[in-house]
Amino acid sequence: MIVSGAHELLDSDVYVDLRDTLGTNLLVKCEGFNFAGSVKLKAANWMVDAALQDGLLHPDSVLVESSSGNLGVALAVIAAARRLAFVCVTDPKCNPATVRLIEALGATVVVVDEATPDGSYLDARKRRVRELCAADPNHVWLNQYENPANWMAHRDTTAPQIDKRFPDLDVLFVGVGTGGTLTGCARYFRDRRPRVRIVAVDSTGSVNLGGAPGPRHIPGIGASVPMPLVDARLVDAVVRVREEEALRTCRLLASRGLVLGGSTGTVVSGARQWLAEHDPDQALRAVCVSPDLGERYLDTVYDDAWATHHFGSADAWAAG
Repeated sequence: MIVSGAHELLDSDVYVDLRDTLGTNLLVKCEGFNFAGSVKLKAANWMVDAALQDGLLHPDSVLVESSSGNLGVALAVIAAARRLAFVCVTDPKCNPATVRLIEALGATVVVVDEATPDGSYLDARKRRVRELCAADPNHVWLNQYENPANWMAHRDTTAPQIDKRFPDLDVLFVGVGTGGTLTGCARYFRDRRPRVRIVAVDSTGSVNLGGAPGPRHIPGIGASVPMPLVDARLVDAVVRVREEEALRTCRLLASRGLVLGGSTGTVVSGARQWLAEHDPDQALRAVCVSPDLGERYLDTVYDDAWATHHFGSADAWAAG
């Protein structure tokens, strides 16, 4: 493959079969093999293209977006490739390595240090984005939380890739963040192969799909407020995973040579739970989406001091 810019390398057709690794009949679609290192490059590309087509972006525009990490990197890659300015508004939960990477790509990072009175960093980030846009009309907020191009990217790329590779697919597991990947994939299969079951995997403490609010520390999955793009009617089942279990799964995978992100640990853990109950004979063709690789989480998910600080004794989160 030859590309003329970092933003053009989107498709990843790499799957890891976990039968030998974890004894689970599950295929992991690895979306971290692009210049942004995550599945978010697809959504970022679609949103920027839509803004260009709608005339919202011009040469003097400054992209601005709220992100806990991966979308910020993706937009920084696209902004650099397309010679656009970009401001990423994030919060203290964003991995330090991610902040440095966004800055290395030439973007500006604004860290919102204080949450809103109800404890939401997300709302605080959105408020800061609105302030930036109000102060300068050249600032353009793509608004990943409500932008339909977010989910259309996965309807048009991620889901068709899976469908082409696995025409016998029985169940697809997708993590829930903004809802872009989940909604795009679910809409594709509902329209074309409705027999495929869609299982949403969320973190305990996330309010997506009716979950009870609670503290969360792993970025990239879950939400403190309901996400407008998440549609429960598209989902066959929901699995909620404790963050300690997500860490345990991440570290177990790493011990087998697979260093993947915290959201991947969550999705794999949730898929294993669901399959243990619903597919004891390991007869189903099951795929889950891995949003990114794990290098950006070395200071958090894979750091013992960080894990101990947030989750206590290693008995709760270390791989067995």
